[in-house]
Amino acid sequence: MTLARNKFALVMPAMLLGVATMVGCNQSAQDKPAAEQPAPSTESADKVAEKAAKTVAITAIVEHPSLDDIRLGVIDGLASLGYKDGQNLTVNFQSAQGSMATAGQIAKQFVADNPDAIVAITTPTAQSLAAATTTIPLIYTAVSDPVAAKLIDSNNKGLQENITGLSSQLPLEPQVELFTKIKPDAKRIGFVYSPGEANSVAVKEELAKLLPKYGMTLVEVPANRSSDVADATRSLAGKVDLFYTSLDNGVASAMEAMVQVANELKVPVITSDEFSVRRGATAALGVNDYDFGLTTAKMVADVLDGKKPSEITPQVMNTLTLFISPKHAAEQGVTVDLTTLGESINVDTTAPRQQK
Repeated sequence: MTLARNKFALVMPAMLLGVATMVGCNQSAQDKPAAEQPAPSTESADKVAEKAAKTVAITAIVEHPSLDDIRLGVIDGLASLGYKDGQNLTVNFQSAQGSMATAGQIAKQFVADNPDAIVAITTPTAQSLAAATTTIPLIYTAVSDPVAAKLIDSNNKGLQENITGLSSQLPLEPQVELFTKIKPDAKRIGFVYSPGEANSVAVKEELAKLLPKYGMTLVEVPANRSSDVADATRSLAGKVDLFYTSLDNGVASAMEAMVQVANELKVPVITSDEFSVRRGATAALGVNDYDFGLTTAKMVADVLDGKKPSEITPQVMNTLTLFISPKHAAEQGVTVDLTTLGESINVDTTAPRQQK
């Protein structure tokens, strides 16, 4: 896969407003002014009237904009499929606030509540819930490697009859190709990661194998808590040419702290989610979070409609979108040549999305 074959979005600094403006080909409902929002259709209202009342429990290991957008996509997607929160759907959301112990407590509470379905956003919460129940339908999402997380087997079947879900096993080759376009002379790639997150450990191991093929080496440093991210990033001063982080919720929760250090060191930060760019990273190559939630909602709705999780094949969503901020790149010591990023750049003038 090459960058030119992916969909692209562009973050440019607005000259008059003095704020970063997101431009791109994928917009969620939040991106559009109220006047442009489609009015609720009679068909949608009929769908809601036809559906029996259900309860869905949703949990995430932590709250940050990327995961919030996935959750919003799930709720909006369910509404479009006939399950509207506050009408025939009750949604119970709980965040573990970055604590595995709290994730375990939430899992036990959800099992006691016995909802019609549970949506686990991120690997740690999915693992906690898989350990807590083998009967309540569990739909994982925002999991980068469900096989390594022991949620499904190598034949793409849930290891438990109650498990299915959507993963984002992002191919790393396009990420590394992006490194070479953002900073052509980069040789040492700094990787701050949460050792307790199986997805981050898997990415680290894959990168360590892949980077030498590009003449690069991985320089890794663990951050056990979000509060450790700034110090972990600073410990790589003078040792790396570029920082990379992918689907690591502990690091994403402290993105501003990482960015502050990167700005001081003049080292670019590359990530895999849109909101990290909004929060200061130079660029990101990943899936659209809101779309990810919408796709997850279809699987949840199938369960609410009566399908067993074992009848729903786990899916992978790998359509990549590039988000880039020349302004942030300059703050991190690099100048981005947009002409090197491929021809498929779709430019829009959408204002940054506001979180609810």
